[in-house]
Amino acid sequence: MTKARGRIDKREAILEAAFTVFARSGYDAANVQEIADEAGVAKPTVYNHFHDKDTLFRAALAAAAEQVAAANLAAVEAITPQGAPGRTLPRAARALARRCCDEQSRALRALTFAQLSRFPELLTEVHAVTAGRLAEALANRLARLVVGGQLRHCDPDLAAEQFLALLTGPLERHSQLGTRRLPTAEVDRIADNAAETILRAFGA
Repeated sequence: MTKARGRIDKREAILEAAFTVFARSGYDAANVQEIADEAGVAKPTVYNHFHDKDTLFRAALAAAAEQVAAANLAAVEAITPQGAPGRTLPRAARALARRCCDEQSRALRALTFAQLSRFPELLTEVHAVTAGRLAEALANRLARLVVGGQLRHCDPDLAAEQFLALLTGPLERHSQLGTRRLPTAEVDRIADNAAETILRAFGA
């Protein structure tokens, strides 16, 4: 059990180190020795877990996507029929917007788009884990508010899509597609505006 645990820990350390190095250096400039040094393991250990650099890159982005998705889903959990939508929707919107603008999310998007020609399937895979799961979870939460009478009758899938568009559209524009860091106050303002628009459109 200890040996298996150690192997899992090393794999996770390698994935975290790989994402850090790829984000810092880019795919082409990054090398396995640099990743091994970042992870605190020997270079052969990296190859024992991952066959080659391509495999490691895809695994590192997949792991980062899972972490981003988990944070997004945790933010959406704040939206419950027990809480007033006027409080829970802005709170969730702020958490989602801040997560969208953090280092990991920005690096994940940048790496995914930068390597589209080499890994064309990666965009679909990352999008399914991050945006896909988020839209589904958000629609589920909005549906509960509709059933509870806290939002008027609407298509929750469409409402979730519009909510996310109201968040990501302004964030991308103001950050110049992620190349400019936004102050937290500006991120929160965008989030609050998105939540207010949804409440005005669908509020009971």
